[in-house]
Amino acid sequence: MKKVNDYLHKNVLVIGLAKSGLAAAKLLHQLGAKVTVNDVKATDEDTSVKELKALGIDVVGGGHPLFLIDEYPVDLIVKNPGIPYSNPLLVRAKEKKLPIITEVELAYKISEADIIAITGSNGKTTTTTLIYEMLKEDHKQPLIAGNIGTVACEVAQKATKENVIVMELSSFQLLGTIEFKPAIAMILNIFDAHLDYHGTKEEYVYAKGKIYENQTAEDVSIVNDNDKDVCALSETSKAQKIFFSTTSTLESGVYIQDESIWYKGEKVILLKDIVLPGKHNLENILAAVAAAKLRGVSNESIKKVLTTFKGVKHRLQYVESIHGRRFYNDSKATNILATSKALQAFTAPTILLAGGLDRGNEFDELKPFLKNVKAMILFGETAQKLERIAKESGIEQIKRVDNVEKAVSTAFNVSEEEDIILLSPACASWDQYKTFEERGDIFIQAVHKLK
Repeated sequence: MKKVNDYLHKNVLVIGLAKSGLAAAKLLHQLGAKVTVNDVKATDEDTSVKELKALGIDVVGGGHPLFLIDEYPVDLIVKNPGIPYSNPLLVRAKEKKLPIITEVELAYKISEADIIAITGSNGKTTTTTLIYEMLKEDHKQPLIAGNIGTVACEVAQKATKENVIVMELSSFQLLGTIEFKPAIAMILNIFDAHLDYHGTKEEYVYAKGKIYENQTAEDVSIVNDNDKDVCALSETSKAQKIFFSTTSTLESGVYIQDESIWYKGEKVILLKDIVLPGKHNLENILAAVAAAKLRGVSNESIKKVLTTFKGVKHRLQYVESIHGRRFYNDSKATNILATSKALQAFTAPTILLAGGLDRGNEFDELKPFLKNVKAMILFGETAQKLERIAKESGIEQIKRVDNVEKAVSTAFNVSEEEDIILLSPACASWDQYKTFEERGDIFIQAVHKLK
């Protein structure tokens, strides 16, 4: 970990505890800051609160009182990424022109290792995992961090110059960066997302673009040549640029030609040898290949990963084959776009399991992608809306059930050999399940029970 004096004797308010808040508070304390933590749900009985108080860190719970900014000295705010900027404390902080960061900024400041940063509306976790596995296979000593589940500033504390940190980043995390400058940065794609948080697409795009913002000529921006928003953002980058495309031949980039993936005119792997399903995953693979090659990973190591990597859990994850039916868990598909991409991954007859939290939207945009769907098993708040588009799409077998577990057995009962049984809900899980992971785990358990 780099020795930095940026936070020495500074008064820092950490808003939001959870994993990232706890890690940030402990790190700032270690770096000599005077830290106060504020979390709505914090109580004296919480293990994390006890841990912080044992270090001499003040913890204020029960709300977001304005006196923390109006009466306390504050030089810097570190916020949990999920807390919106409409929070009263953050509104007051902006009025006072106080800097507001996320713990990703702290990770960058202390990291001795180079950072490969990945963002995008879809495909972040798959691409991050692919890059990590390719680097690992080639003995490049990678560490994995960020939105994928490991707190970046915790990982950065352990990193040395021999490591490289592969970091998945959300727009929420990126919006709270100031000096963050990855050695390699990529934006996979941009679609309308998280507008309830950002307010406008322009603000969302701006947040994504911060991944390129501080890069210099010694860094590299990896750019999706098929996405006009990404290309526009890359024009502001001062870094070297590597483009990837599934449709164009890019002699100085990563592309598909003759049923193979090529990097700067060098054949890397045949498409038929890649086991990860889905056309949409080709873009993720191309981006991962670009990052791996930039770090000197051999084609042999890239091939080893791409011929064995079947996907990340809950993201078009192959689960099991039972009596000729193949089951896939795509519980992470919490919107129409993600489900449409999942449906395009298969040409075989498909039984779609869908439904969940009703966010007020309709599902007509899903219709063009239901051509191979022979049956829909629906659950949750949106079941009725999805039933309408199923009927309008001419799907004859439509069944509504209470939950995902019943959806699995119902789907199996109406299926035939060679069918795909796909959980891809097109909705968030919160009407019935705490997380999409819980929903996916229940699907997997139900599939195994069929055996």
